[in-house]
This record gives sequence, structure tokens and C-alpha cells, in this order.
Amino acid sequence: MEILSAGALYFAIVFGTGFVLGPVRVLFIEPWVGSTLAVMLEAPILLVAMVVGARIAMRWSGVERSAAALLTVGALALVLQQIADVALGILLRGMTLRDHLAQFATAPGMIYGALLVAFLVMPLLIGRGGVAPIRK
Repeated sequence: MEILSAGALYFAIVFGTGFVLGPVRVLFIEPWVGSTLAVMLEAPILLVAMVVGARIAMRWSGVERSAAALLTVGALALVLQQIADVALGILLRGMTLRDHLAQFATAPGMIYGALLVAFLVMPLLIGRGGVAPIRK
């Protein structure tokens, strides 16, 4: 149960940050600098959200600090994120699943893919002390 709670909270924090940043990036930044640079500018903010989100989720949920549990938290959050991302793409942007997958072949999509890997492993890095350990 702790893993489910941690994964859901971690997802909510990071996805919420991306949900706020996405329209700003697309509507205001991309027209000036292009999509690749816009995604690169957004990436550090999302990484900070991942660190903060993982810290809060681990501290709040009390999930055990085993590698398997921490990776499961990240995997659950990633599944939730991809479901939400595809659903929003379909509902708000009229994208198909094929469109969503095709984005990974672009430069911004590759940056996004790298961020997804970071999203997956951040609970492990935070929970095992790889990135500023949690202090109780």
C-alpha cells in the first residue's frame, strides 16, 4: 500500500508541474526558440520537480528503501504519467497513440524520453541516497 501511495503522490507532483509548464512552453516559449530548445529549458525544472516529488513521496508514504520498492514506485508513477499523457494528447490535442509514439523519434522527444528515464529512477536515487538523502 505504501508503494501505491508513494507512486501516486510522486506522479501527481511531477505531472502537475508538467501540466502547468506544458502550455507555457508550447504557447509562449516554443514560438520564440523552437521546440527543442523549449524542451531543454523546461527539463531542469522538471528534474527539480522529480527530486522534490520523490523526496516528499518517500517521506510521506514511509515506503521501504529497498531497490525493488523504490523502482516500483518509479515504475508505477511512470505508468500513470504515460496514461495521463496519452489521454491528454488524445483529448486536448487530437493526437493518436501513433502520434504520441512518433514524437520519441524527434529531438524534443528524445529529451522527453531521457526525462522519463530520470522520472523512473529518481525514487531509487533519492531513497538510496544517490541524490541528497532524505533526513528524518
